Amino acid sequence: MSGKRDKSSPGNPWVNQPGPEPDDVEPEEQLPPSPWDLEVPPPPSPWGGGGAPGPGPGQAPGPGPGAGPGQSLGPATETSSAWGENVGPPSLRRPPPEKKSGFRIPPLLIPVGAGLIVVALVAVALVLLSGGGDDKADPTPSTSGTPVGTPTGPTASYQPPPNAIAVGFGVSIVPVQGWSLFTKETQGKQVATYPPNDNLHARAFLWVRQKQNVTAKAYLLGIIEGETEEEVAQLGNVRNLPCPKDVLVECVAIDYTSTAKENGVDVKVQGSVEVYRRKDNVVTALDFRTRVDFAQKAEADAAIMKKSVIDSL
Repeated sequence: MSGKRDKSSPGNPWVNQPGPEPDDVEPEEQLPPSPWDLEVPPPPSPWGGGGAPGPGPGQAPGPGPGAGPGQSLGPATETSSAWGENVGPPSLRRPPPEKKSGFRIPPLLIPVGAGLIVVALVAVALVLLSGGGDDKADPTPSTSGTPVGTPTGPTASYQPPPNAIAVGFGVSIVPVQGWSLFTKETQGKQVATYPPNDNLHARAFLWVRQKQNVTAKAYLLGIIEGETEEEVAQLGNVRNLPCPKDVLVECVAIDYTSTAKENGVDVKVQGSVEVYRRKDNVVTALDFRTRVDFAQKAEADAAIMKKSVIDSL
């Protein structure tokens, strides 16, 4: 081998030799253009304006606006814009919050503190409603060594006369002439009047009864039921009386007529019951009863004695 190419050699066996194309070769079928080969217009610029068309397929991006000769600004380069020359576009990221200096209460302690405040307010309200914080309240003084709650006599300046008969709780009755104490009575005090020279058959009675912690009306109904238990009676209506003194809070009365047996003989009787309740819940009843044939004199005497009882209430 001389190293020179032999031009007379038949050719490279590894290279196809061009030859005449046969006439009967059919032309290749042309495919329709692919939509992927079409040129796509660039999207509008997010910074406003129409924006420059992007590089075509297979082309390198050219220098942006404002690049000088030999310079190339990348996709995130500085441009001359509304934010000033050589200033990049603003970032779309939210800036991190600024850290505040100083003492901060842990979030878990906030509901705990609110609950303690509510409990304290409720406790203060309960103390105020119950009066527990009132150190200036004056206790009710006990006078004359009498325990609190024990009924006492009237505070008025009434002084009963020497012949007055004490009943109880400061109440007394002054009998008029011809009336004397009925000694068989054991509850309350009862005075009676008799015919002349006859101390067995009373013509009229006035009984002063007393009880505590009941209403005046309830006490009245109990008395009238006992008075007429074995008699044929006709009862009137319970009526309210005007209370004659400020110390009285309930005043009621009732009238009745009945037929009683005396030594087997029917006797016409008429009577009345008056009941007065004081503020200390001491109830005093005036139970009056007389024969009908002696009613006019008995009622006049009873009115005087009833007044002496009311004056002592």
